[in-house]
Amino acid sequence: MNKIIAVASGKGGTGKSTVSAGIGRELANGGSKVLLIDCDSGMRGLDIMLGVSRNLVFDMADAISGECEIENCVYSCGCNGNLFMIPAPHNVDDELSPDVFKRFIEAVEEVFDYIIIDSPAGIGMGFRTAVSCADLALIVCNAEPISLRGCEHVRQCLIDCGVSDIKLVINKFNGHNFVGMGFYPDLDFVIDYAKTQLIAIIPEDLRMVAAVQSGRPAEKGSPASAAFERLTRRIKGERVPLQL
Repeated sequence: MNKIIAVASGKGGTGKSTVSAGIGRELANGGSKVLLIDCDSGMRGLDIMLGVSRNLVFDMADAISGECEIENCVYSCGCNGNLFMIPAPHNVDDELSPDVFKRFIEAVEEVFDYIIIDSPAGIGMGFRTAVSCADLALIVCNAEPISLRGCEHVRQCLIDCGVSDIKLVINKFNGHNFVGMGFYPDLDFVIDYAKTQLIAIIPEDLRMVAAVQSGRPAEKGSPASAAFERLTRRIKGERVPLQL
């Protein structure tokens, strides 16, 4: 089982954190105990998406520095008793090294069925720290040229970091706009360019955007919510057909 999942992207704006939150919620809804870790030091946002921003006192850097116990920086995401999160350091100067992060993961991993790590965009040290423990990496991209270029770089860096199980998530997909912009002849071209096995296509869904920005779960049965449900089943190893 892929217990530790890193979610990465080559550039900002792909919806990487939304994908992290969506997977976490669906796994928790299925009965798994899930920990989401925000690794975007100085730019954290998962706490807003999960509705716990007003509760934050301590973050991961506080636990590592000894300012608090680890359990003090783990926050329950109210609406689901199986979902928890750890906020990223508020200060970018508190960014962790891969070795320190690995020891931190070792201290918490036995308590959870899944750990989802929301890495910072790009391929800097924060990214390398975030993916250092990953069993599975999901590259989130949009079906447009700049995003795909970033996807190519992220894939190679993941391989360099020793991550071999890498899957592609095409996020915020709008079929009408895809055809109208004419960047690519079809989605197969996008997948071939990314050189990464596709695991999910998440459709553009304004209801999902509104829910995430408000810290609420997405409406059950919405297009994006249904896509996340299929994605988590595939992560668990089920044979679920891909759908647009």
